[in-house]
Parts: sequence; structure tokens; C-alpha cells
Amino acid sequence: MKLLKSLKLRGWLLVGTAACGVALAGALATFGSSARAGAALEERKLPMKFSWIACEPNCRGWVSAVGIITSDTPKDFDDFAQGRQLGGATVVLDSSGGSVNDAITLGRRFRNLGLLTTVGISLPNRGGPSARPAVASEAYCESMCVFLLLAGKKRYVPEAAHVRVHQIWMGDRADDAKAASYSAQDLMIVERDIGRLAKYTFDMGGAGDLLSLALSVPPWEDLHELDAGELKLTNLVTTDLVADVLPHVDITAPAMAELAPKTQARFGTEPEQAARSTKTAEAMVPTGTAPSAGAQK
Repeated sequence: MKLLKSLKLRGWLLVGTAACGVALAGALATFGSSARAGAALEERKLPMKFSWIACEPNCRGWVSAVGIITSDTPKDFDDFAQGRQLGGATVVLDSSGGSVNDAITLGRRFRNLGLLTTVGISLPNRGGPSARPAVASEAYCESMCVFLLLAGKKRYVPEAAHVRVHQIWMGDRADDAKAASYSAQDLMIVERDIGRLAKYTFDMGGAGDLLSLALSVPPWEDLHELDAGELKLTNLVTTDLVADVLPHVDITAPAMAELAPKTQARFGTEPEQAARSTKTAEAMVPTGTAPSAGAQK
């Protein structure tokens, strides 16, 4: 009888140990996913960074562009592109937006090089030096990032990606757009940059529906996420095949934490008025802020 009880107790202990092991494994998996999401969020708070993701010998590789667009971003891209054969390469975007005029400048650089665009988080190292790089599709392209996406000669958006738009606004009126006061000069800046953005949109092959959707969302509301139908209506998507922009590359959709509940797009001041501070997003927003002397979105 004592032996039987001992065997039963041992069996329950083994079951309990196995259950704890399963729970621990699940916790570790969740922690790893959250850690990766947190790292991606931290990078999106910083000025845009460009890096080359090598994917040889079976694929060419691609450009990873992560972060907010500032007045330095076009020059940073020029420095990155120096000495590289980027013609026809793909840019993988993960960005909460940034400066309106600098995004337009950068987008025209992309188009002149014949770059392709998509949305994702580049995963260069997966399990050792021999492992192939991949792209996690659950990423964010918000505000002026959407217009960088539009710069690609071919454009692909994964199903799990989040492409979100809203109005552009005065950057130094970010804290309370409704309560702030605006001068005739401010209105001139807004109308001027809307005109610049409209011309750029049509030059890149975008539809007027993109501007209409973006300009209908005020800065005190959450960004509008474009669904599959709207992505095609606005001509942001030109292909449904990832192989058209990233041949022989794995596209994954891992469970990741929500990266950005809200990021507001705003105008800032003109470059010659650098004394007035501007920022790309409202204070206390998880996606972060960055100063810039140019118009913001």
C-alpha cells in the first residue's frame, strides 16, 4: 500500500513538473516576442536609420529603413547609398512618419533609383550566421511613411502590416491642436505643403483618394488604418505577390505587441524660421518625438 501511494505521488509530481515546464516554455516564448517588439518600438522612436540586409547567395538583399524622418534623413540616405549599387533594390519600411518636405525629398530619391517598397521589420539574424534573413510583416508605416511607401516603383503591403494616415498639422501646436491659435502665416504653410504633397502624390502614381483619406482625419483623432480595399483604391499597393519585391525571402507574421496606438501628423515651420521648435508627434506618444526645422507629418 505504501509503495502504491509512493508511485502515485511520484506520478503526480512528474505531471506537475511537465506542466510547469510547458508553462515556462510558453512564458519564455512570450517574453522573446515582447522583447523583439519592444526593441522595434525603441528603434522607431529614433531618427530613421538605413542598413543593408545581406541575403546571399540566393537573394540580393534589401534596405531596412527604421525610424522617423527628420531634416537629416535625406542626407543620411545619400551617405548610406554612397558606393552602393542600390538601383532597383527594395526598401523595407517601419516608421511613424516625420517631416513632410524631407519625406518628399527622400521619396523622390527612392523613385530616381527605381527602388521597390514594402512594410516590415527586417530580421537579419535568425539562429546563427548560416540562417537566412527574413522580414516580420507585423510592422507600422504611418503618416509620411505612407508617402515613402508610395515612392516605390512596385509596392507590396503584407496582410499583417499596419498602414495608417491622418492630417498634417503644425508641429509646435502638437500638445493641444484644438486649443492652439493659428496665424495667417500658419495657414499659408499648411496650404503650401498640402500643395507640395498633392503634386508629389500624383507624380508617384498615387490616387487622390489617398490625400482625401489622410486629410479627413484631424490630429486629435486616432489615425485611420487603410484596409485592403483602400490600399488598392489609393494605389499604394501595386502587387499582391511578395516575390515581386522580395524574391526568395521569408515573410513571417510573429505574435508581436502593439507598437503604436496613435501618432499624429503635423506641419511645422518653414526652414527659415528655425527658432520655432517643431516635432513630428505629440508629447507622451509611444512612437516618440524628434525635433526638426521643416514641415512635419
